[in-house]
Amino acid sequence: RELLEKVAHEDVSNESFRFMACRTMDIGMIRAKVGRISVCGELGYEIHCSAAEHIKLRRILVEAGEDIGAVEIGYNALLSLRLEKSFGIWSAEFRQEYTPGETGMDRWIHWNKTGFIGEEGARAERDGDAATRRLVTLEVDAVDADATGYEPIWAGDKRVGYITSGGYGHTLDKSLAMALVDREHCGVGTELSTHIVGVARPCRVVAPSPYDPAGDAMRS
Repeated sequence: RELLEKVAHEDVSNESFRFMACRTMDIGMIRAKVGRISVCGELGYEIHCSAAEHIKLRRILVEAGEDIGAVEIGYNALLSLRLEKSFGIWSAEFRQEYTPGETGMDRWIHWNKTGFIGEEGARAERDGDAATRRLVTLEVDAVDADATGYEPIWAGDKRVGYITSGGYGHTLDKSLAMALVDREHCGVGTELSTHIVGVARPCRVVAPSPYDPAGDAMRS
């Protein structure tokens, strides 16, 4: 927020710009759409502008952040942070072949509306409780390598799912993964196993968002 206050021309306080809000504003001389959302689980924003203005926007933010210690981070750092919040991403946890009921995205469906694409299947899945698997967060007893995606999940000798993405949670100091697991094995505390680089590793289902489960940081 301190950085955004330096480059925006309007009030971005917590009272004025609430969590999940989105508005059009000027960042320097760039007209952008700014959303107060965070894939890293901390107080943050997404700034959208035309592709032709990306370089200029980056320069504005980097220069404005120099005197407050703002630095750029890489994709793997962002991956680590989102896993600690159980935040899925498109192409990993969210794909066209996964259903809303499997991934938890059904909470965003406005069930009072009708005529939307996929309505029949979504309602049938909801009313029949038909999703046979669920997206869960796993804590993995990794040693020298973390899961990355598509590793099998086992309950004894039975394959019951697969990992969609994984990595190391540096804040929690734990190896984490997200996975689609058969519903009878997705309860919190369920002991399972996976194979990482061909080596069997124990893992277990943990409650979603192991870091800041109430989301206080994003709403601060």
